[in-house]
Amino acid sequence: KERERSSRGKMEDVLTPTGDTILDQAVRQWLQYDRNPKTISMVQDLVKKGAVEALRECFSSRMEFGTAGLRAAMGPGISCMNDLTVIQTTQGFCCYLEQSFKDLKERGVVIGYDARAHPPSGGSSKRFASLAAAVFISRGVPVHLFSDITPTPFVVYWESGAQIVPPHDVGISKAIKENLEPWPEAWNSEEALKSPLLKDPYQDTFTQYFKAIQKHCHHRDINKSSEVKIVHTSVHGVGHAFVQSAFKAFDLPPPYAVDQQKDPDPEFPTVKYPNPEEGKGVLTLSFALAVTEGASVVLANDPDADRLAIAERQDSGQWRVFSGNELGALLGWWMFHCWKEQNPDAAVVKNIYMLSSTVSSKILRAIALKEGFHFEETLTGFKWMGNRAKDLLDQGKTVLFAFEEAIGYMCCNSVLDKDGVSAAAIAGEMVAYLATKTKSLSQQLTAIFEEYGYHISKNSYFICHDQDVICSLFERLRNFGGKTESYPTKCGRFSISAVRDLTTGYDSSQPDKKAVLPTSNSSQMITFSFSNGGVATMRTSGTEPKIKYYTELCAAPGNSDVTHLKKELDDLVDAIIDDFFEPIKNKLQPKQE
Repeated sequence: KERERSSRGKMEDVLTPTGDTILDQAVRQWLQYDRNPKTISMVQDLVKKGAVEALRECFSSRMEFGTAGLRAAMGPGISCMNDLTVIQTTQGFCCYLEQSFKDLKERGVVIGYDARAHPPSGGSSKRFASLAAAVFISRGVPVHLFSDITPTPFVVYWESGAQIVPPHDVGISKAIKENLEPWPEAWNSEEALKSPLLKDPYQDTFTQYFKAIQKHCHHRDINKSSEVKIVHTSVHGVGHAFVQSAFKAFDLPPPYAVDQQKDPDPEFPTVKYPNPEEGKGVLTLSFALAVTEGASVVLANDPDADRLAIAERQDSGQWRVFSGNELGALLGWWMFHCWKEQNPDAAVVKNIYMLSSTVSSKILRAIALKEGFHFEETLTGFKWMGNRAKDLLDQGKTVLFAFEEAIGYMCCNSVLDKDGVSAAAIAGEMVAYLATKTKSLSQQLTAIFEEYGYHISKNSYFICHDQDVICSLFERLRNFGGKTESYPTKCGRFSISAVRDLTTGYDSSQPDKKAVLPTSNSSQMITFSFSNGGVATMRTSGTEPKIKYYTELCAAPGNSDVTHLKKELDDLVDAIIDDFFEPIKNKLQPKQE
C-alpha cells in the first residue's frame, strides 16, 4: 500500500497532459510500474519540461525482435533497455516457456551478461541478469546464472542452442504484452540471488567450451613452434581472458594484449564507437602496439566477443583491415582445407555444408561448386544460420562453417551462433600455418580469388529517420516508372537479370515467381542480380534508422583484372545510389567515414 501511495504521488506530481492520450497513458503506466529512481526521475523531468518529442521517442513503440533478439539503447521508457522493460520481457518469456515446456521447472534457464552499463539510467547487463533471474525464480524455475561476465557464445538460446526464429518471436512478444505489470517478487533480485534454485554454470561451461573448440586445432606442432606475433584487443569488452585461454588451448603463443583496452569498461574510453566492424579507427592502439612488438596481425573482438575483425600489416607498412566477406573467404577456405587434409576420401565431401546469409559474399558458393560440397544461403542474421545448421546436424550432415558479412563466424558447431573467441584461435592457427609457407593472409586471399574467382564487395548504408520516406523509396522500386508491380530492368548502364523481393515474396528467377527464402512484410529487402555478375541487396535495419546496401561483383575464375572489376563495381554502386536511393531527393544521410 505504501508503494501504491508513493506511486500515485509521483504520477500526480508530474503528469501534465501532453495532448496525446496514448502517450499520456503509456507514461502513466510506466510511472505506476517502475521502481528504478533514476529512470523515474528521467521520465518526470521530461514531463515537467513538456518534452513531448523526447517522450514519444521513449514511449512510442516497445522493443521488437530484429535480426538478433531484442536490442535497444539503455534509458527510460518502453523503447529502451531498463529495469522495467527487462522485467516485463522476462515475465513474458517465462510464461511462453511455461506453455512450451511442461518440464521447465526441471530444466531451468541459462542467463549470462557482459560488462556494458549505463550509469545515468542505473542499467547494466549484470543488473538486468539478476532481475531476469528474480522473475524466473519467483515462478520456481531453476536459473543457471553465470557468476561473472561471459562472451555471448557461452550462453545458449532456445533448447536447440540456436537463437529463436518465428513463430517463437511472435509468441513471446504477445506474452510480454500480456504480462506488463511486474510480479510481486520481480524486483527482489537480492533475495533471488540467495535462492537454492540458483546455480552457477561458469566453470563447467568454461571447461566444456575450451575442450570443444580443440577439435578444430589441426596443427598443434606448428602452433607450438610458431614465432608469428599477433596482437589482440577486446575493445573494453569481455573477450580478453577468453581469447587468451583459446590460444592456450591451441598451444599458440599468447597474443599481445592492448593494455589500455583489455579490461572491461562500459565507458569505452579509448574509442569513439566500440565496434571493430567500423574499421581502422577502433584499432589505432592495436596498430601502435603491433609496431612496437613487431607483430604483423591484429585480432579484435566486439564488446560481447561474438564478432571478430582482423587486420594485417602490408609490405608498405600500411594496415589492411579485412572486410567480413574477405574473412569469410579466408576462414571458409581454411576450414575446408583442414577438413580435406583429414578426409582424403572424395565421396564424403557430399556430406559437408557451409552457410552464409543472403547479403554476404557468394565466395563459399564458388568454392562449393569446385570442391563438391553443399552451400546454402539463409536470411540475414545468425538466428537463421544457427537453426539451419541444427537441422542439418540432426540429419547427420557436417556443417563446417557459416558466416555473415558483419564479421560474424561460426567455425565450431558446438556453438550454433557467431563466435569471436573460437574464430580468433582458429584464425591464429591459420596465420601460423601460412607463415610456414611464407604466405601472408593477403597473399592467401589472392590465391583463393585466383582459384575460385574474384568476389569484390562494397557495403554501406544511409541514415533515414522518416519511415514514410523509407516506404516510398521501396514502393517506387516495386512500381518503377509508374507501372504497378513492375521492377526496374536497368540501373544506369547496367542491365538487371533478376529481382527478388523478400518483403512481398516475389522472385523473378523462380518458375512460379515465388521466393524460396522466408518472407516478411515487416521489413524491406530487395535483391537485384545484374547481367555483369553483380548482385545488390537493399534492406532496412531491424534495430537502427538505416537503409543498408550490400553489393558484390562475382567474376569467373581466371578473370584477374582486379582494377577493372573494382571500377565496374564502383560504377554499379554509384548508379544504384543515384537511381534507386535518390539521396538528395529523399534527404538521406550517408555513412560518416
